Amino acid sequence: QVQLEESGGGLVQSGGSLRLSCSASGRSFDTITMGWFRQVPGKERDFVAAISWKEGRTLYSDSVKGRFTISRDNGKNTAWLQMDSLKPDDSGNYVCTARRGMGLNTASETYEYWGQGAQVTVSS
Repeated sequence: QVQLEESGGGLVQSGGSLRLSCSASGRSFDTITMGWFRQVPGKERDFVAAISWKEGRTLYSDSVKGRFTISRDNGKNTAWLQMDSLKPDDSGNYVCTARRGMGLNTASETYEYWGQGAQVTVSS
């Protein structure tokens, strides 16, 4: 039983930055993995980044490596996604997700819990 709530989306100029947050509640988080997927109308949701809660291990998609950073705050049960050097192709609805276990993977089918999403729009 995990509930996820995102915040921090908005409109930003190309090259700018945004920070998204995902607050989790409902259960223990020592042995879960949290991550972010990007949804665009008419396309499959794309993996962005994930983090193992206990050890802080991270995984990124090739398209965001070097620009995005995922982190977590155990005390606040919150995962963060720092997005720098944003490009128009980064635009979409960023959905927070979580699953039991510490394994990192990019398959959406393996994740169990999903938030509502935070809209990110990057202008040219």
